[in-house]
Amino acid sequence: MQTMKDVDAPAPAPPLPRAYNGANWEGLRTLYVREVRRFWKVGMQTLAAPVVTALLYMLVFVVAVRGAQPPVEGVAFATFVAPGLIMMQILGNAFANSSASLLQAKMGGLIGDFITPPLSPAEQVAGFTLGAATRGIAVGVVTLIAILPFARLPLVHLWAVVYFGVGASVVMGLLGLMAAIWSVKFDHIAAVSNFIVMPMTFLSGTFYLVSQLPEPFRTASKFNPFFYLIAGFRYGFIGHADGSLVVGVISTAVLTVLLALVCLWMFATGYRMKT
Repeated sequence: MQTMKDVDAPAPAPPLPRAYNGANWEGLRTLYVREVRRFWKVGMQTLAAPVVTALLYMLVFVVAVRGAQPPVEGVAFATFVAPGLIMMQILGNAFANSSASLLQAKMGGLIGDFITPPLSPAEQVAGFTLGAATRGIAVGVVTLIAILPFARLPLVHLWAVVYFGVGASVVMGLLGLMAAIWSVKFDHIAAVSNFIVMPMTFLSGTFYLVSQLPEPFRTASKFNPFFYLIAGFRYGFIGHADGSLVVGVISTAVLTVLLALVCLWMFATGYRMKT
């Protein structure tokens, strides 16, 4: 028999939507660990190969200009080139990690493994981006260690090395996500890498001073975001920047926020998540 207490008792409140239940830290950690383990299993390809490439660049460029005047007064050419080579490996590997991971899932019909679990768009973007940033930073550290016997690299401003190194990894991780979501086949990722990422990297002062370029190339380089990443990263080692550090710090932060917002929109709307 129903009592008055039972009648007056309020009905239990419905469960809150997923968006209001708090962050799924365990799911985020699982996705991040999965991304790290994915590239760690093929360490010879993801860590050793970039080091060999950087050392070959060092050999070619340093030998080719042996006896020439250093591009920065008081700084040997090998010391000038080394930070650019390290940053080039950071950029390329962070982009490759997030783009390859998500595109392989799309092409293999496994995209549901990422969008079905109770992970919000922010958690998905964070997991992929942190995994890509970890690979970029790891490759940068290994490349730095390998280059040290061949180039004297003083550490003048640690904050600049950390800020621009981490910033570059995050930016390229987000860009890799965008490229993978947009792509419907591996040729599209190859096109982005070969016709956008690689040219922007080489034309951003990796091996030369942008200030020595003739116009209009000098001005055009100032609109290349990779230029500020490399210039700021090099400033951390040798204390010399080819561009404005203030612009570099601000542009890196703004670019990170803009790319993150685009990635969040792509995951939230399911934009081209299925091939």
